[in-house]
Amino acid sequence: MNHQDIPPKPASPPQTGSVPQIQGGTGPAPAPESVTWSQPRHDPAPENHVNRKPALWKALLVTVIVAVAGSLVWLAVWLNSSPGSEVAKNDAQGVLQTAVTPPATPQPLPREGVAPAAYAIGDCFKDFDPQALASTVVPCDTGHSAQLVATLRYPDSAEYPGAESLKAKALQVCQAAKLGPAAKQFQLNYQRTFPSSTSWESGDRRVDCYVAADTGNVINANVLP
Repeated sequence: MNHQDIPPKPASPPQTGSVPQIQGGTGPAPAPESVTWSQPRHDPAPENHVNRKPALWKALLVTVIVAVAGSLVWLAVWLNSSPGSEVAKNDAQGVLQTAVTPPATPQPLPREGVAPAAYAIGDCFKDFDPQALASTVVPCDTGHSAQLVATLRYPDSAEYPGAESLKAKALQVCQAAKLGPAAKQFQLNYQRTFPSSTSWESGDRRVDCYVAADTGNVINANVLP
């Protein structure tokens, strides 16, 4: 038999198991007393297996806390950046008024030539024309054809939301109006006015809702509560 075919004896017997090393060190890694989220994961020795349960609960608690915090952050971002948020902001910033708030239209009445910008909740109008540049305000216990019952004012900084959006908002304003028992005495309907793009550029920010009679100055009572 050729001796060259016999492999040489190893200098030392091979190891049957390897010992994990500490990262960055040269000696064997000891089994940690407990495993936390911030430490490198090493398998503990079998006799310390019972110590893994508190560590697992700690890891689970940290995971739950991180998940909850992440959900809250995501919710805040979604509320501030979801589609349609700009329209919602414009609508929310409008100030709705459905009750008389002093100061009311100056006395004595009647007063002619009152501009729409000076209309106040509760004002009653003789021969009312919603497209007119001025109206006559009269006492509500005298004959009139319309009364302003609700209004919404957008802030000066708001962007023009468009005619369709304003029309829908005017409908909501009328739906929010509160009428008193006297309203049942008359055949009334709602009339809505809102800014055009041109009047918006001039500073008009009001959406108004009136109750009106189609048959002229036949209302002779305040229809608000």
